[in-house]
Amino acid sequence: MMSDFAGNDRPTQKETVADAAGIAEAARTLRRGGLVAVPTETVYGLAADATSDEAVARIYAAKARPKFNPLIAHVPSLEAALEQGVFSRDALRLAEAFWPGPLSLVVPLTPGATVCAASRAGQQNVALRVPAHPVALAVIAAAGWPLAAPSANRSGRVSPVTAAHVARDFAGEIDLILDGGRCQVGLESTIIECLEEHPRLLRPGGIARKDIETALGRALAEPLGSDPVRSPGMLNSHYAPRAKLRLEASRRDEGEAGLDFGRIFGEGKNVLDLSPGRDLAQAAANLFIFLRDLDAREPAYIAVAPIPCEGLGEAINDRLRRAAAPRPNRTL
Repeated sequence: MMSDFAGNDRPTQKETVADAAGIAEAARTLRRGGLVAVPTETVYGLAADATSDEAVARIYAAKARPKFNPLIAHVPSLEAALEQGVFSRDALRLAEAFWPGPLSLVVPLTPGATVCAASRAGQQNVALRVPAHPVALAVIAAAGWPLAAPSANRSGRVSPVTAAHVARDFAGEIDLILDGGRCQVGLESTIIECLEEHPRLLRPGGIARKDIETALGRALAEPLGSDPVRSPGMLNSHYAPRAKLRLEASRRDEGEAGLDFGRIFGEGKNVLDLSPGRDLAQAAANLFIFLRDLDAREPAYIAVAPIPCEGLGEAINDRLRRAAAPRPNRTL
């Protein structure tokens, strides 16, 4: 469809409460080809019409996101997902077990799929998710088609879990921010590739590996080192604050901010504890909001306490490793 936002016109960014009127306004904006920040249970997504190459191109431009990095198409139900992708027995089992919820499935494209090539980065596969958030589901239903909705932040930076985070990242550059409060999970979805006989973990996320493997009745395959970027969150450098991270720190050096877990560092002016009681779900929910808070204090380094790599700890450590990875351009 043609966009009302073509050419050199810049949107006038508006923020509204995610009530019935706000949801209706979001749907109208999306139908005109606009960009809307929408709350989900994971993080805020920067949503656009996933069937329109032109609308999706605005997501890539706003985020400064590499165009080879595909987007997840958000749909209202498994039935809607089956119109876009071919689901194996394993894919169906996972969808029935975890949808709506923080799980994305990469499956082959159906012949009649409407998710556009730009959203898929030209691949013949599609990443699909049914979010478990009433506002996101209401917006998708009101818009009437799948929505591409990567995290509503600059590419490579810390994901947003509040509307205020989105507003700071995109001051006046997108059309609407739908404020649905703080996201509860705080980590992006787990991504499972179901293209071959053996489902493959592409990105750990809001559903733990062991729960997925229990549903499947077998272990997941690991990503291949030579794989192309088949889903979001696979770039080596991602989720990064401006400060440098020092991982697995047993103590906090002078001048460092501290991202603590289980009171390793103790109290301090620039210390935030992801979970004093060592609860990994609480730590996951706090990860991005605490990283943003500490980074806003402009330390050169943030020391990060060790976090067990079990359950949701696998996803937390994945985000921290990517946040700490070298990145050539720290000004994005």
